[in-house]
Amino acid sequence: MTASYLTIVSGLPRSGTSMMMQVLCAGGLEALVDHQRKADQDNPRGYFEFEAVKKTKQDPSWLMGSHGKVVKMVYRLLYDLPREYEYRVVFLRRDLKEVLASQNKMLQRLGKNPTPVPEDQMEDLFRKQLADFDRWIAGRRNFSILNVEYKKMVSDPRPQCEQINRFLDGRVNVETMVSVVDPNLYRNRNE
Repeated sequence: MTASYLTIVSGLPRSGTSMMMQVLCAGGLEALVDHQRKADQDNPRGYFEFEAVKKTKQDPSWLMGSHGKVVKMVYRLLYDLPREYEYRVVFLRRDLKEVLASQNKMLQRLGKNPTPVPEDQMEDLFRKQLADFDRWIAGRRNFSILNVEYKKMVSDPRPQCEQINRFLDGRVNVETMVSVVDPNLYRNRNE
């Protein structure tokens, strides 16, 4: 049976969203992806991106026929989603120091300078943006959200995958989801 909603994997950039997409695909969900961005050193198993989501505000036509599938969207793009659809959001929460370290390493590998803003200011900015987002999504009837801690997902995936399965009405295979989580890909730890 196809679900009546679109599943969305979201969070800050570098918060584990690509890993979660891989997990959900292994669990049996069909992903909306375009394969334009190729796997690399920062995401050796791929990015699972779909460029059309970036232009949702101007052209939401990609949503037609999307129910039952999964797509990855940076949290700020969720504001652009039309109200006539139902969404279930699996939201990755990761330590902000780890997010920033991962972003900076990726930028350095790409030959770009890390953000000129001091790290503590970036953490404060992200914290504020996430608090604003949490307030916004709490007031949207067509959104349901499940927060998943990245560290727990990597260190003990079974309970997280079982929780995700319940959230998605039992539509995913927990065993195959657990089997693809690779703790070796957890880099930039803040311990």
